[in-house]
Amino acid sequence: MTAAPTPSNSVSPTQTQTVSIALDQRGYDIVIGSGLLDAPSSWLGLPRAAAAVIVTNDTVAPLYLQRLRTQLLAHYPRVDAVLLPDGEQYKDWATLNRVFDHLLASASDRKTVLFALGGGVIGDMTGFAAAIYMRGVPFVQVPTTLLAQVDSSVGGKTAINHPLGKNMLGAFYQPVRVIADLDTLDTLPARELSAGLAEVIKYGPIADAAFLDWLELNLDALLARDKAALAYAVKRCCEIKAWVVGQDEREQGLRAILNFGHTFGHAIETGLGYGAWLHGEAVGCGMVMASDLSVRLGLMPAEFLPRMQRLIARAGLPVVGPDLGAERYLELMRVDKKSEGGAIRFVLIEGLGRAGLHAAPDELVAEVLASHCGVSA
Repeated sequence: MTAAPTPSNSVSPTQTQTVSIALDQRGYDIVIGSGLLDAPSSWLGLPRAAAAVIVTNDTVAPLYLQRLRTQLLAHYPRVDAVLLPDGEQYKDWATLNRVFDHLLASASDRKTVLFALGGGVIGDMTGFAAAIYMRGVPFVQVPTTLLAQVDSSVGGKTAINHPLGKNMLGAFYQPVRVIADLDTLDTLPARELSAGLAEVIKYGPIADAAFLDWLELNLDALLARDKAALAYAVKRCCEIKAWVVGQDEREQGLRAILNFGHTFGHAIETGLGYGAWLHGEAVGCGMVMASDLSVRLGLMPAEFLPRMQRLIARAGLPVVGPDLGAERYLELMRVDKKSEGGAIRFVLIEGLGRAGLHAAPDELVAEVLASHCGVSA
């Protein structure tokens, strides 16, 4: 794997920063800063249409819906809203159909612009709705959680869950812009902030060893919602993801490294039932297990595992997984999108700042599960 781009200069919390996704005609900007929701410039130059539709949930709507609608009314004759229930357990066909019900009932045409106002669930569902309504309408990501700002709103992965597997039904479909207003993180519950930090932490071991060092020094500032620290973390994560997506939009190779910890994590989410653990909580625990597997396969020195355990625990994330049973874990992980021919492939660390896909014997995976989930090896 080639090296990730070097970080930009330090980011001022009051300075608006832009990271560009290079995808030819489908490229777009990720705009990062404070006060963006109420800044008229955030909404200039978007596709013109007779109507815009804001998709959000019943937690975010009271906080930010009217503010966004006020800005959009300067650009669209009609601005509607669709409110969905909040939670991973609602990331399904039945809930997605509420979006289509509204679009069809209001005679929305193929120029209608959708706006995803919320966290990863809202972003994934709105993007998927945009991808398949009339075979594709434009959409804008307005992420209001740390996890969405550093990861799920960027790169065009859209999906819903199936009872047998997380994010198994979806499409690659890019937004036309991402507006990441750091001020929306002020209202984020502490548990959600920690969940977002899991996706921040992953970028260090997979692509930028210096960023991992920075996180260890600045984690307390991130937990305290220091705007300068958040601005730097969000921008650095987006820079790395933009670099990866620009080379491998549809996850044919390099992009898989962004799933560090996710193979174990998705098994936890599916096995416990969607919503029992937050996605970031499952990924945080999954990174511990993937770090252990990296060590057991001789890819990393032994001290890498406790280093990752300490950082993930400091972020307020679980480092011990649920006991689903080794066979159940293996069954769930074989449904993972990285699996080939029933063989599980894990994103493992090959050296600080470098990751790759690796297979591992079931027996060795069971030993990892026994160490970190209490299952019988």
